[in-house]
This record gives sequence, C-alpha cells and structure tokens, in this order.
Amino acid sequence: MKRTEPIHVAVAETSVIVRNGLIAVLKRLPDIAIQPIEITSMEGLNNCMQGHQPEILIVNPTFGGWFNVDEFKSAYSQAAVKCVSLLCSVTDSNLLKGYDESIGLYDDMDVLNKKLVNLMHIGGEEEESEQEALSQREKEIICCVVRGMTNKETAEKLFLSIHTVITHRRNIARKLQIHSPAGLTIYAIVNKLVELSEVKI
Repeated sequence: MKRTEPIHVAVAETSVIVRNGLIAVLKRLPDIAIQPIEITSMEGLNNCMQGHQPEILIVNPTFGGWFNVDEFKSAYSQAAVKCVSLLCSVTDSNLLKGYDESIGLYDDMDVLNKKLVNLMHIGGEEEESEQEALSQREKEIICCVVRGMTNKETAEKLFLSIHTVITHRRNIARKLQIHSPAGLTIYAIVNKLVELSEVKI
C-alpha cells in the first residue's frame, strides 16, 4: 500500500556524496513518497527541528563529532521523530541502542524501502499478520539460524530432534517465502527478533 502524502525525511550527513546518494535513493523508493531535507551541521539540524519537524531523521552516528540520539529525542520529544542511524563504518552496536532503526551503505533499495515502511507502519496490518503466522518456536529457530547455529546445534539448544528443526525450517521458508540465511537475517532484524549485535557474520 503506497502512502500518498510525502514523508519528510531529514538526512544529517556531512559527506555530500553519501548525503546526495542517499537522497537520490530515497526519492526512488517504490512504496513511500519522500520529501528529503538536507542537513549538513548541528545548527542546520536545530533549525530544521524548529521549522520542518521531519517524521524521520537519518543521521550518521558521527555527525557533529558524535550524535547523542537520547539527548536529541529528549530535546524534541514533542516531535516524535523516528531516528535512523546511517552506518558508513563499523560502529559499536552498544552506541546504536537509542535509534529506532539502522541502515547501511550496502543496504539495497528493497531493504531500505522495507525498513522505512515498517518504521512508519505503512501497510502494517499485512506485515503483522505475516509475523503472527509464525509460531513462537519458529521465531526461536529463525533466531538460531541468524546466530549461525547448525540444525544440530539448534536441536540441542531447543531440545528438539534434528528432523523437527528441518521441518520447522521448511515451514518458515514456505510462510515467509525466504529461502536463505541472509534473507532470514534481514527479516529477523527488520522485525526485531534479534539485535544487530547478535548476527553471526
């Protein structure tokens, strides 16, 4: 379901290449109309918050030296802005705890689209029912797969037979139409089944 009115998205990034590249991709997302706002300094961000009040702020965690997301949310609590970290380099996952979502330079358009759709709860009923279709046991098995565990390790951890684990994995693939560990990893992160720090790389 495409939302007709545009979502105001502020992109706070000092690199003109990264900032303009991300804005170009945001404008081409299939399910959301985006009205981008370019932010190049902390002063610009403060001016933006006093004027435009975007619905989403995509910000490099190193913006302004180090961007304090909790302080920002506290200062602009009435705005209810969703904060998305823009990961351009390896970042300690503990420093990303206050963010509502994370995107990276290597996310493709589909991943970016899905993350923003989920963040704004566009078409949320359909996606919630899809996740509800998974049993608690299936969700546990997805978490094991994402953590890099084998079927045997998963069976031992959950006190199941290997045959049962394989059956659950088949059912998960059928329900979600996802047939690779990488796809399940994206699904698990987007649907907050696991933290980014738990993903086995």
